[in-house]
Amino acid sequence: MTRLVAGVDSSTQSTKVVVCDAATGEVVRQGRAAHPDGTEVDPMRWWDAWCEATRGGLLDGVEAIAVGGQQHGMVATDESGEVVRDALLWNDTRSAPQARALVEELGGPQAWVDSAGSVPTASFTVTKLRWLAEHEPEHAARTSRVELPHDWLTGRMLDGGEPVAPAVTDRGEASGTGYYSPASGEYLPDLLRRSLGHVPELPRVLGPGEAAGRTPDGLLVGAGTGDNMAAGLGLGLEPGDVVVSLGTSGTVFARHDRAVADPSGDIAGFADAEGGFLPLVCTLNAARVLVATAQLLGVDLAELAELAGRAEPGSGGLTLLPFLDGERTPNLPTATGTLGGLTRAAMTREGMARAAHEGMLCNLAEGVDRIREAGIEARRVLLIGGASASPLVPQITADLIGLPVVVPASGEYVALGAARQAAWVLDGGEAPPTWSVRHDVTREPDGSAAQAHAEVRERYTELLRTRHPELGEVAAGAAGAQAL
Repeated sequence: MTRLVAGVDSSTQSTKVVVCDAATGEVVRQGRAAHPDGTEVDPMRWWDAWCEATRGGLLDGVEAIAVGGQQHGMVATDESGEVVRDALLWNDTRSAPQARALVEELGGPQAWVDSAGSVPTASFTVTKLRWLAEHEPEHAARTSRVELPHDWLTGRMLDGGEPVAPAVTDRGEASGTGYYSPASGEYLPDLLRRSLGHVPELPRVLGPGEAAGRTPDGLLVGAGTGDNMAAGLGLGLEPGDVVVSLGTSGTVFARHDRAVADPSGDIAGFADAEGGFLPLVCTLNAARVLVATAQLLGVDLAELAELAGRAEPGSGGLTLLPFLDGERTPNLPTATGTLGGLTRAAMTREGMARAAHEGMLCNLAEGVDRIREAGIEARRVLLIGGASASPLVPQITADLIGLPVVVPASGEYVALGAARQAAWVLDGGEAPPTWSVRHDVTREPDGSAAQAHAEVRERYTELLRTRHPELGEVAAGAAGAQAL
């Protein structure tokens, strides 16, 4: 008899739900609903999207469920469980000054790495709480509980839509707050008090495979986790696998058996969803760079890839720093994009299209370099996210990073990872079930164009140094990273 589980991806842009065979991971059916755009949102819109995505009996026969959600966001609620203001999302950079101040107050980046495993940027919840205390003190004073998006949605499921139950989370999600130590597995109340002014109620951190409870309808609920941790679970990462995810944000991450401490701030020392660690580099600008360029050129994404494919590596000398929405890595929250190397010969539609691809991927290639420099094995790249479907992106990724690139079969890997966690909870075993992942595309680096792609990387680094001298030596970014 087939047993069914469900996984939820509550992302920046939408809620996606997959229903899977608990034994094999085969997707039986799925649903989807959009979220409003913006960097702050009423959390009830996530609940509305969840209800819309699961209409029509989508969850019929499902025995267990778990949520993977966008990391870092701040959901502040009062004593009655009501949200005190719209949630600030991970990509809201207004708390950049508070991030700088908190780093300085604690004694610098090394002190943060020693305490919380990561150097906080504007994405981290701890910086958003400081912003709340400084700019909306009345809301800060009302805040009696702080959750992340997946925590909040999990609680609503357990409560049947009403904010009643104590909040729960997992160590993967908690590790992205800035007030939790992934190494010790404990919250850091002094950092919370430093940011918010008092210590609110925090979600109880559940262990891998531990159940959070049941919905009013009897559905078993897993702890859930952050979106990157869920994607790692969905992909079934092996040693030597490095994931490059090209969604709204870009991420580079790998599983590791030890915490990674990087005082440069490039690598966030997160925990994963299986009891290990997930060192991760995150950029704010990924697939939307291609979307914006396609709009500029008046084409769709398929036509953009076709244009880019007509240009030689190096885009005729054009180099794009793709910081269209500011940037997290490198830490440039107020930056804008820069297009260098403009000449009459280079200003072609084909050159612009290729420069957009190369600029987006150069920044992610820098992230892979940081992961390697931290002593983490990298044998191949697993390329996921919306932009991985491009016919051109896998090859350019392989060429710029210098590793084989594998594109898993099209799928909602965050939701699949959450479903795999739900199957783990349902089974009650010591490890998640083994689900196979099919790979549709493999690309090897083009050795004949290796020099051209090396020059693309060099031009990108030089433009970054020239345009943003405040970063110092880019190549030294991970000099202090180490496995603990």
